[in-house]
Amino acid sequence: MVLQRDAPIRVWGWADSGERVTVLFAGQRVVTEAGPEGDWQAFLHPMPAGGPYEMTVAGSNRIVLRDILVGEVWIGSGQSNMVWPVSRSDNPEKEIDSADYPRLRLFKVERKVADEPLQDVDGNWQAAKPESVADFSGVGYFFGRELHREMGVPFGIVQTAWGGTPAQAWTSRGALKADPSLQPVYDIWDEVLADFPAAQEKYERALQDWEQAAAQAKAAGREAPRRPRAPRGPGHPHSPSGLYNAMIAPLTPFAMRGAIWYQGENNASRSQGYLYRDLFPAMIEDWRRAWGQGPFPFLFVQLANFRRVPDKHEWPELREAQTMTLGLRNTGMAVTVDIGDSEDIHPANKQDVGRRLALAARAVAYGREVVHSGPGYRQLTREGSNIRLWFDSVGGGLKAADGGNLNGFVIAGPDREFHEAGAYIDGDTVVVWSPKVKTPVAVRYGWHADPQATLFNRSGLPASPFRTDDWRDAVMPE
Repeated sequence: MVLQRDAPIRVWGWADSGERVTVLFAGQRVVTEAGPEGDWQAFLHPMPAGGPYEMTVAGSNRIVLRDILVGEVWIGSGQSNMVWPVSRSDNPEKEIDSADYPRLRLFKVERKVADEPLQDVDGNWQAAKPESVADFSGVGYFFGRELHREMGVPFGIVQTAWGGTPAQAWTSRGALKADPSLQPVYDIWDEVLADFPAAQEKYERALQDWEQAAAQAKAAGREAPRRPRAPRGPGHPHSPSGLYNAMIAPLTPFAMRGAIWYQGENNASRSQGYLYRDLFPAMIEDWRRAWGQGPFPFLFVQLANFRRVPDKHEWPELREAQTMTLGLRNTGMAVTVDIGDSEDIHPANKQDVGRRLALAARAVAYGREVVHSGPGYRQLTREGSNIRLWFDSVGGGLKAADGGNLNGFVIAGPDREFHEAGAYIDGDTVVVWSPKVKTPVAVRYGWHADPQATLFNRSGLPASPFRTDDWRDAVMPE
């Protein structure tokens, strides 16, 4: 395994009530005693990067753990784009065959749902080799590999993710109940539970029909129809706090450096962009309280470009909520609207996602002076019939993609009707106008599910989509 360097190392487990337990590690010796319920814990002094070491835990029996490294530990969580494995990322054969990093260790938490916080997870540590990276998170592996290569210290990546899941499933009950703005989470789930008996009965009938159709297809040598999907209900991975209880809570005693997160598609598809403004920061702060390490670095991926959505406003609103979350301390965001796949919600380019998260880690977690984000909208000034936009993180200056024109800007007057706009770079600002809008008051950029990314900084990082207004009744051009 990998233990977090420069942090107190907590070792914990279970024994008989009152049993005396001794922990030996790298010259340290700590003695503790199991409590009335049999649980015990011991703290070791912080250590610099190094290893391998052995750890001995002795009570009425004796356990020896070998090949332990001390370095950097990161948690990788979210939904399917965090789960998406190296084997389904770009250049899979090359990436898998070249995986030979014995001091980069990977741990995959097995999927589970629980009604109450659990104390343990199933999984095992593996060195980054072809046989271990193939089915491991592409984003997690490429992120860890990038930093491991550069920093030269051991790295551990813990994958705890589940495809198609909402952020509320990864947030504790205490955090959800403490914020009145998150009550809709429970209102929505109460409706799901109320509808479950009828939905389950319908599903069972559909399943019987499917089994017959599948058997007939097999006998005829045809492809079987798609199996019906089980309805949401008790024990479902969408249940509020269900994944936090089973897949986050048991990890919280384990010291780590920070977290990377790729999620939001589920909440966007349910038109929860405005809810996410409160939900996502609440989840981050919830995790920080649970780990008890202060405001540890939390880095996340903004939703990539994707065309096949029924409501063109859902994804921009979710991206906006993600951008707003940067108001929390020690957060960073990887913008990916230029490296997604318009036709596939799971873009294969996970390498660049890992690199951009690693850039954010260099700045947020390791204090490096690096440009780690693209231009971020700051403010506007009105200049006659034009609007001038000002940005942070210009990274040496602004530029248009491939030296071409700036596209994706729309502009509106007081009537809140947006029109396609012209735009050009002027120093570190962008000037926007339209002959159809004589008195402009608002601008939007990339405000689509599948925007065309044209605005970058000279470090090659794209601007996040944004709007200067907060209108919910605006008219966008077709």
